[in-house]
Amino acid sequence: MRIEPGDFAGWVRPHLGAMARLAARLAPQADRDDIVQEALTRAWLKRAQYDPGRGSPSVWLLAITADQARKAARRVRPLFTAREAEHPAGIPDERLDLRRALDRLTERQRLAVDCVYFAGLSTVEAAAVMGCSAGTVKSTLADARAKLRSLLEVAG
Repeated sequence: MRIEPGDFAGWVRPHLGAMARLAARLAPQADRDDIVQEALTRAWLKRAQYDPGRGSPSVWLLAITADQARKAARRVRPLFTAREAEHPAGIPDERLDLRRALDRLTERQRLAVDCVYFAGLSTVEAAAVMGCSAGTVKSTLADARAKLRSLLEVAG
């Protein structure tokens, strides 16, 4: 399938929200709009490489977004000190606990959680974003849930 230059904006528009949510989850200290813009630029440059046989437009765009978010996260330094991170103003303690617990997951576990629970992808779509099988995503999610349950001391 060839994406014509004039059709590109309409083709990506339905996926912008999911791209922004994934960017914000994967690189919280970076500017999510910058990440999405980088992902869109990359998608524009590689639009001739899109193959609908390998996944939906959403999966393809979210895979590019995840890659750009990982790059941005490596470039950005924390915007606040560890002491400030303990109790940011206005964030309920239970959300801080969840944020800390999510930060303790492995990178692969966080990506699986972000794709499925925050971006709303199916396990098959998350597998395409992560470059693995759907079974690996399911296993990774099970491990992540077990670790989160342990970290949050929730009876399961």
